[in-house]
Amino acid sequence: MFRAIVARRVRTAWKHVNDRDYAFVLDQFAPDFEYSFAGDHALGGARRSRAAMEAWFERLFALFPGIRFQVEDVLVAGWPWHTRAVALVSVTASVDGETYRNEVAQTIHLRWGRITSIRNLEDTQKLAGALERLGEAGASAALEPAIVG
Repeated sequence: MFRAIVARRVRTAWKHVNDRDYAFVLDQFAPDFEYSFAGDHALGGARRSRAAMEAWFERLFALFPGIRFQVEDVLVAGWPWHTRAVALVSVTASVDGETYRNEVAQTIHLRWGRITSIRNLEDTQKLAGALERLGEAGASAALEPAIVG
């Protein structure tokens, strides 16, 4: 039952992200957390503060205004004091008039229901290429350094 509840919470969090309600997700974080995104690009790096996460989400939605996430599966293991979840997510967006697709494997660690870490892994070459095309089309944020902190 516990694992089903966690899986439902993960799916609900992604629904809120699709609705641009990232505050809902940030409210699930523990006071001491790390959110890392693989790759050396405008969305890469690690963040450990709410302000950095807010700036990261704002950048994500500014660069990919129509981005959509489809949760394919959620796997959960552990107990309330040490829970691990993996969300497999398909990403779709428009980049310079063409459809961008990618797959994300997101690992989530929770302690007593609060997120202590998230690590996003996706095809970073594909994402970096999309960011480069956005930058060439005039979206300067696509070429900026990662938001960290």
